[in-house]
Amino acid sequence: MKAMIALLGALFLAGCQSAGSETGESDPKSPSWELGFIEPDYMKVWVEDSSVKDINNRVFFRVGGSSAAGGEPEDGTPSARGWGPVSGSGIPVTGADLPKLIFVRWQSISEQKTYKGFIDIPEEARQLMVKSTHQRCPDTPEKTARYMATLYVGLAPGGVLQAWVRDSCRRPIKVARAQGEIEPLGPEQGKNGGGYAYPVSQNAMRYIEKYGIPYESW
Repeated sequence: MKAMIALLGALFLAGCQSAGSETGESDPKSPSWELGFIEPDYMKVWVEDSSVKDINNRVFFRVGGSSAAGGEPEDGTPSARGWGPVSGSGIPVTGADLPKLIFVRWQSISEQKTYKGFIDIPEEARQLMVKSTHQRCPDTPEKTARYMATLYVGLAPGGVLQAWVRDSCRRPIKVARAQGEIEPLGPEQGKNGGGYAYPVSQNAMRYIEKYGIPYESW
């Protein structure tokens, strides 16, 4: 009887250890999270500046400026409607705790306008960010949890900002939306003579001539 109890105890402990190994708690993790930008197809943007306020109300200025992930698929469809794949590399926000507020100033190349705006990041988004690096995807428990949590901000014509985070199965989950405003000083706050980072591409011009800019779709 004692031997049976000992065996059951050993099996229970092994089961607990096995389950623990699949949680992702002990998987490698980065101390930072990353901020990435995306754009609708054909609606090229250039991020002039971005800043982050974390949950401790510390502000990280000039996190980075860059182009955003997007494309010009030339498949003959109105693919700029809505958002394409939420993907692409991001910028590590080193030293910051989880995000509370994001500021972005960007050039909307397709419109030749410059916008600025804030987007609030809700608690549910922060919980997903933590979970993505601390819990393995239930569909693939043999794979380690994500090494780094990611927050994506989409930037669209009309000054639209939208945010996603990836869950433990690497699926993008929409968590916030905001409306920016025109930057009255123009591109680079008037320091570049009114010039934009890029001209409107020939493909984008053809697309806009055919389909227009689908402001209502973002």
